[in-house]
Formats: sequence, structure tokens, C-alpha cells
Amino acid sequence: MREYDLVVIGAGPGGYEAALEAAGVYGMKTALIEKEALGGTCLNHGCIPTKTLLHSAELFHQMKECSVFGLDAEGVSFDMERIQNRKAEVVDTLRSGIAAMMKQKKVEVISGSGRILDSHSVEVQGEEKRILDTEYILIATGSRAFVPPIPGAGLKHVVTSDELLEKRDGLYGHLVIIGGGVIGMEFASVYRAFGSEVTVIEALPKIISNMDRELSQSLKMLMKKRGVGIITGASVTEIREEGEGLVCEYREKDQTSAVSCDGVLICVGRRPFTEGLFGPDVSVEMDRGRIVTDENGCTSMPGVYAAGDVCGGIMLAHAATAMGRNAVAHMYACMKPEDAQRVSERRIADHVIPGCIYTDPEIASVGLTPEQAKTQGIDAASRKIVMSANGKTVLTGGERGFIKVVYEKQTEKILGAVMMCARASDLIGEFADAVVNGLTLSDMGRVVRPHPSFSEGITEVCRQGGL
Repeated sequence: MREYDLVVIGAGPGGYEAALEAAGVYGMKTALIEKEALGGTCLNHGCIPTKTLLHSAELFHQMKECSVFGLDAEGVSFDMERIQNRKAEVVDTLRSGIAAMMKQKKVEVISGSGRILDSHSVEVQGEEKRILDTEYILIATGSRAFVPPIPGAGLKHVVTSDELLEKRDGLYGHLVIIGGGVIGMEFASVYRAFGSEVTVIEALPKIISNMDRELSQSLKMLMKKRGVGIITGASVTEIREEGEGLVCEYREKDQTSAVSCDGVLICVGRRPFTEGLFGPDVSVEMDRGRIVTDENGCTSMPGVYAAGDVCGGIMLAHAATAMGRNAVAHMYACMKPEDAQRVSERRIADHVIPGCIYTDPEIASVGLTPEQAKTQGIDAASRKIVMSANGKTVLTGGERGFIKVVYEKQTEKILGAVMMCARASDLIGEFADAVVNGLTLSDMGRVVRPHPSFSEGITEVCRQGGL
């Protein structure tokens, strides 16, 4: 008998959720190693703090525009120190909740850095060094922000999202954001809502390039309408100090231009974190810095699994959670072959991952876009409705927005959906359900949804067209 059934390295969504699943669902004796704080990047430096700031920014914007609703408010202002305090309270509350669940499920939380010595041994380097003997190991060490080798990237006031999330001494009057992906556009929303000037520089031809083309175009139009400068197809060549500020120089086609600013946010992606993870003469198969796994999370080293950002691919908290839970299910099925069938029924469809951007209005997508369906040789079509006639959108003063569903022509089976509307991050779950379970437009269109609600848009888009 080994000391543990499972040792998890990393307490982000891929790690702590897997630990809870292992201990709480399968009764595995589990240890969780974390060198910083429970919750990982998502809770401490990513999803939760960012969305907390976004919520404050949106409320501030709504208060300034409340005359549209017959309300008057004078002296509306914000205090970044207090906003940061609230953000810290939210993070602390959720972190305490995770700690309580660990205690309830009898997961041993160990503070320190984990290093794999072999398939069954993990060395913990913390206040004291110890070696854990375990049947299985799950790597969930996440990722860290990537800073490209741009001259001047190390200057003061050139930051990643980690540093910007902790800024308490006011906002930058003019923020240049290098990278027009999810992180960049969410920070653009925060800073613009609070009144700062914002310029986004994206190297690719469009912002949020991994999403549907129409979403990209719509978000770009909306951001420009709100005063955000967006420059696409441009690469930053240098950042330099000039006076008390910074100058960000970029090349667009064959022309070199520059923009003056007070701060620069670099958010061009993240890289898997594997530093110090393996002991001498120990390694697993890797590809350009990411750990290679199969569909069950197995690495090339027997008994060692990996989940989440460290595997590359879709770097989202809910994707990491699904991968970690599936890995644990596979471990248990190996331990208890007689329960393999029941365990397989619990497997999460981690090939269908919704993506969301928490701008105003929200953006969400799942499954295939029309372009992706065409690339895969699928005879697909799409339907779209605008949300300007939706009662909940009108009464809340929402933007126009839209919902588009992609489906196979012959069977009308739903392949994917994209939406730009209020509560899109909540609504997209219905389409994720449809894609995973092979539902058709008719299946979705038969559901009665409440009125008035944003979800009525799903009914409308699915019931379009004749017999």
C-alpha cells in the first residue's frame, strides 16, 4: 500500500477540482501541493479578479448613464483603492471556500513546490523537504504570461495582467494594450469604462482571432464606438521612455507609427509552466513547452497525468477542470476495473469547451463556426437573430447584439453557436448541451423559455425558417 492514491501538483481549477473529485467521489487518499495560494491563476490573478473589476467598471458606467432610465445621480466617482479592496475580499472568500472543501473531503493540502522523482514519488520543497509515495500523479501547474522580446518590455509601467490587476494607485490615463485577445479586450473594457484612453495593437488581422469572424467585427465596431482605438495587422517594434511617459512604436504594413501613453499592458498569450517540475533524469514527452497527453490525460510516463494549461490547447479554467476530473476518473477505472463502465458514464465531454469574453455585452461561442465546419467538409448552414427586438434587451437598455446558431443542413443537428448579448456566458451553456448531446434545432425550439428573458432569443433563432 502506498502513502497516497493521488498526489496533485498545482491548486488551480485543474488541480483542486480534481483533488476534490478524487477524494469526494472516488474515495482516493489525496494530497494537493501548492507553492502559492489555493485557486491558482484563475482565482488569484485571472478570471475572478478580472471579472470583479469588470463588474465595478460596468456599474460605474451604468451609474453615469442612468438618466436613460429616468434616474439622476450626481458626483459619481470611483476609488481604485476601494475597488481593489473589494476584489481582494472576493478572492479571499472564494479561497477560504476552497480550503473548507479540502478539509471536508479530507484532501491534505501541502505548501511547497512539487518535483517528480519517478512515477510514484514526488518531492515537496517547502518549509521542510519530504517525499510523497503515491500510486498516481496529476500535473496541474498551469501557465504564466508570455512576454515577447520587445525592446523596452522591461521598463517601468510595462506590465502583464498580473501586475495590472494589483495596481492600486489610480489608472493609467492612456493605456496601450499589446494583444487583442480575450485578456486584452476585457482590460480595454475596464479602462475605457473608468474613463481612460485605450489603444489596442493586435498583430493579427482581427481581434479575438480564434472566434467567429462576425463576433470580431461586431466587437471592434462596439469598442471603436466607445472610443477605444484598435489597430490590427500591426507588430510592436519598441517601447521607450519619453518624458514622464512611454512611447509604443509599431509597424503596420510598411509604415512605422508610434503612440504615446502612460502604461503598456502586454497580453499576447500564456505559456505552460513546467519549471522545476522534474527531477534528474526524469521527463515526459513535450511539444514546444507543453506536456503531451492522450484523451485521458496520460503522459508518456506511466501513472503520471496532466491537465489544464500545462498541456497547452484551450487555456480556460473550465477546460482545466474537465480535464482534471476526466484524468481522475481514468485513474479510478484503472484501480477498480469492475467499476470502469460506471466511471465512463461520468466522463465529461471536454472536446466541447465554451469560450466567453466578459465585455459589455458579453460574447460567447461553442462548437464549430461556419468557417470551421466548411474546413471539415461539413455541409452546414447558420441562422441568426438580432436581439434588438428582445424585450429584456430593450428594457435593460442593452446593445443590439445577436445570436447565431450553426447546424448541419441535412439533419439540422446543432454544431455550434456564437452570441453577443447580455448574459451570453450563461446562455451559451444551452448550446454546449446541444452540441454534446446531438440535439437538433427542433429539439431546442420545443423548449418553453420564460418571458421576458434573454433566453427567448434561443427559441427564436432555433424556430426560424419553414417546414
